[in-house]
Amino acid sequence: MILLLDQNLSRKLIRLLRDDFTDISHVGELELAEATDREIWEYAKQHDLIIVSKDSDFRQLALLLGPPPKVVWVNVPNASTSMILDVIRQSREAIINFSQNAEESYLALSGEQSEL
Repeated sequence: MILLLDQNLSRKLIRLLRDDFTDISHVGELELAEATDREIWEYAKQHDLIIVSKDSDFRQLALLLGPPPKVVWVNVPNASTSMILDVIRQSREAIINFSQNAEESYLALSGEQSEL
């Protein structure tokens, strides 16, 4: 399982989440910072990545096209990087389980609970 953080999530999260998810990168590191959502989708599909984003457009693509790739939608509006970090860390097991379920296309995370 390799997580790909979208542009709307801080690059700082990579360093902060490295102990929880050893395989994690950011679109900025892959020269995809200016890419469209569809270009990021295709890249993630080709490289078997799970997109992590606050952008609901990726959730919509997951519902429309299905996996791969899979999408972790961080549904925490106006949240600080530390709040997003906490939500992702608290959802580690849910993310791992989601990554292993071939039928699920997206996982919604919020400060309260996660839903498939």
